[in-house]
Amino acid sequence: MRTVGVEEELLLVDPETGEPRAMSAAVLARAEREDAGQDVFEKELHEQMVEFATHPQSSMDSLHAEIARCRKEAAGHAEEIGCTVAALATSPLPVSPAVGMNERYRWMEQQYGIATREQLVMGCHVHVSVESDEEGVAVLDRLRPWLSVLTALSANSPFWQGKDSGYASYRSRVWQRWPSAGPTEPFGSPERYHRRVAEMVATGTILDEGMIYFDARLSERYPTVEIRVSDVALHAETAGLVATLTRGLVETAAREWREGREPVDPGVSLLRLSAWQAARSGLTGELLHPETMRRMPAEAVVRALLDHTADALSDHGDLDRAREGCERLLRDGNGAMIQRALLERTDSLRDVVTECVRHTQA
Repeated sequence: MRTVGVEEELLLVDPETGEPRAMSAAVLARAEREDAGQDVFEKELHEQMVEFATHPQSSMDSLHAEIARCRKEAAGHAEEIGCTVAALATSPLPVSPAVGMNERYRWMEQQYGIATREQLVMGCHVHVSVESDEEGVAVLDRLRPWLSVLTALSANSPFWQGKDSGYASYRSRVWQRWPSAGPTEPFGSPERYHRRVAEMVATGTILDEGMIYFDARLSERYPTVEIRVSDVALHAETAGLVATLTRGLVETAAREWREGREPVDPGVSLLRLSAWQAARSGLTGELLHPETMRRMPAEAVVRALLDHTADALSDHGDLDRAREGCERLLRDGNGAMIQRALLERTDSLRDVVTECVRHTQA
């Protein structure tokens, strides 16, 4: 059974005011003292955020439990030094992001200017194991049309600098400012994939392979494909759902490859439109159906994703979990919908943040 690991980025905020706090260095120092050698928490581009990575898991129950545990541990470390964590993909309140004091990050700030300084966005990256680069590239080529549905499900960034952005996932729009971000054409083989990566690095526009910000890529460090299209989810349960569906997509794509089925290629231009529509609407409007690239209600597109991955999900024992999770999101709302409902009720973005702190560990 394929293993799955998750990387989540969390926003550090003041527990009273909800304002972002540039305290990642202190949080990481405390985590290192308390959990020496665990290597769970990592620094990120901005001082107002912290990242954790789970261990690879084959059981979705175990993965969900580890995500919840890591969130609680992050909150515990943060609270000891006067802040806390919120699973928000953008800060609802105005913020002046502080780029970390790191040679790599300083290079990025010099190279990309305001795009780096404003890039305070928190995502969720899902790693799914593959047997080889050949299988990995075959998977990348075949899951491309479905990735926007994961963005819609996880959407959790409606606010930007104190205002409603008009998007469910504004994080994904900010992320597209990086020159290497977004959908890709089919590669066809590992050789073509690695050649394209090498050509991109050789331009000098990006620093190294770590800045290959494709929607989905081969991991540099692990024998996995890494899917990078999701907002950090407000609830750990939603993060677990995204990971479950992602493994279903990877397994389905691998089976199609083994059966000799060619990848469907809508073209990068249509994939960009599909990603934009998912970011704009989330689960409240229409999405582009991955098989037709025509607008359909979000509920119908989510059900199409479940149908597409049903065999793989069933074989992993995940089909009921995935169906129930999708039904819950469609009924109760994803992070973007909950944030907007909180603002409607409280008329205060500060209250939105402080309430989302509670949701983060729910």
